[in-house]
Amino acid sequence: MAILNKKFTTQVYEVTYYVEETHQGMRLDQFMQIYLETWSRQEVKKRIKAGDVQIIDRPGKPRPSTTLHYKEKIFFRITRTTQEDEYWRGKLIELDEKPEIIFEDNELIVMNKPPYMACHPTGRHLFYCATVMFEEKYEKTIHSIHRLDRETSGVMMLGKDPQIANLMGEEFIHDRVKKCYFFIAKANEDYNGAQEFFSDERLGASEEGLKRVYIDSFPVDSHEGKHAYTDFKILFKEGDYVLGLAFPQTGRQHQIRVHAMLRGLPLLGDKLYLGSFEMFQRFKDNLAAPEEFDQMEHNRHCLHAIGLKLHYKGEDRMYISSLPKDFIPLIKERFSTPVDEIEKTVKDKARDYFSGN
Repeated sequence: MAILNKKFTTQVYEVTYYVEETHQGMRLDQFMQIYLETWSRQEVKKRIKAGDVQIIDRPGKPRPSTTLHYKEKIFFRITRTTQEDEYWRGKLIELDEKPEIIFEDNELIVMNKPPYMACHPTGRHLFYCATVMFEEKYEKTIHSIHRLDRETSGVMMLGKDPQIANLMGEEFIHDRVKKCYFFIAKANEDYNGAQEFFSDERLGASEEGLKRVYIDSFPVDSHEGKHAYTDFKILFKEGDYVLGLAFPQTGRQHQIRVHAMLRGLPLLGDKLYLGSFEMFQRFKDNLAAPEEFDQMEHNRHCLHAIGLKLHYKGEDRMYISSLPKDFIPLIKERFSTPVDEIEKTVKDKARDYFSGN
């Protein structure tokens, strides 16, 4: 697949594709779905009919069924409107357009990523993205070094050049970065009350297609999935509600969410693991029932990357963030301990972990 050029801003996305020999004779809508793989065929057709897709140097307005020829160039332009809007109980969620910068120099950016911000453009998420925001600011390519799920907030690193991104990326790939996450969970009958425990089930997707988003678990001695290990420390518990820290030693998809669920502590707001794949789809399609909102209790899964520690420029660096703003009302409603005291405890325990105490 060939992309000749592309331009991202927080308001406009433009890209030019090259029709390779293997795509000779393909329908335009099928060709576009190669690149917009998470978009439905209907959405792609809608964009073509709206004039967002053009075949350069071919007169007339293309149709979804238009047949493509080798070496043609396809121009796609879309502006930000409502594609990335998020709703909770029918109300629009306000997105944070000015996230906190924890550290920045001429090579590295460490930000406190807000919930719903993607690390980089993918699928329908083309505008509210960390790399796009800084590319617009600095008018140069910004590189994502590691990723957090869109709903997960917290400490995330970006590189200002490919060399530093590759260098720091190797630290994450080889699990040399110490990571600490804060979570809010709702205990069920599978939670045994332990204050400190670990999960080592292997993790991996068993299904194809849309269901590959759901990560399954397998016994540690299984040949299925990939090795995964997470340490947990519970800090506060009132009734069924739990505040804790997770220390992942590996970096598998949905690792903390699945490992916590397996120990009887599914995260609040987690449509997949407190709910189900079917519930996740209903929320995605804005078809969730009132009782499903009640079951989730929060608009996103309650997971926040509170901090990380890694080696940078000849020394160990520790970066710690504040608790996310959207967690504060939730904590106040369910815990009698003052939020300031909870936040201090969380940060102190994170520092203890990074310091080896």
